[in-house]
Amino acid sequence: MLELKTSRRNPDSPVIYILDDDLSMRESLVDLFLSMKFEAKAFASPDEFLAQAELGRAGCIVLDVRLPGVNGLDFQKHLERAGSLLPIVFMTGYGDISMSVRAMKAGAVDFLAKPFRDQDILDAVLAAVDRDASRRRDMRRHQEVTDRLETLTAREREVMEAVVEGLMNKQIAFRLGISEITVKLHRGNVMRKMQVKSVAELVRATEQANEHLSRIAKPAMVRVA
Repeated sequence: MLELKTSRRNPDSPVIYILDDDLSMRESLVDLFLSMKFEAKAFASPDEFLAQAELGRAGCIVLDVRLPGVNGLDFQKHLERAGSLLPIVFMTGYGDISMSVRAMKAGAVDFLAKPFRDQDILDAVLAAVDRDASRRRDMRRHQEVTDRLETLTAREREVMEAVVEGLMNKQIAFRLGISEITVKLHRGNVMRKMQVKSVAELVRATEQANEHLSRIAKPAMVRVA
């Protein structure tokens, strides 16, 4: 079972992980990324990588397809199953079309054949780092919405779900067996706590919360008809 290490550093400070059994390639890429002010760490084998890498940090992985004891594409699957969301840039000296298609379908950012130009690997890594940063921003935004959701009372959740369904206050009052005035009070509390100004914004917020909860496999979700 793979275990993701956490970092005490700023999780938004990107690090470029290089995994290649070719020492000269590792040294060359580390020097290149350091020259671009990136933090870079290189590993010769998957075991070494898993023992030292902090996969919860921002950044990306530059991964050789042919590794000691494991195929890089299979290692990509292992990382995904372990919960790693770091984007991957593949590189290989033996690549073919079918291999690159497999890698891209599995979510790789790019697939570069050796030898490649410095600019090509830099462009691929920048795209991967940008993708990771965007994912992290989305996750933070969704987490904020989920946190707001958790401030609602049980009754406020019921009213919110009915509002999202498109029911009018009178219909919500009939469904829940409460007065229309009480519905208005709960509805106002929902809009304030969820920090939205319209039903459309409330619908988007519940969708974001549902998406976030599904990603972290949390059983309790907002029901949206």
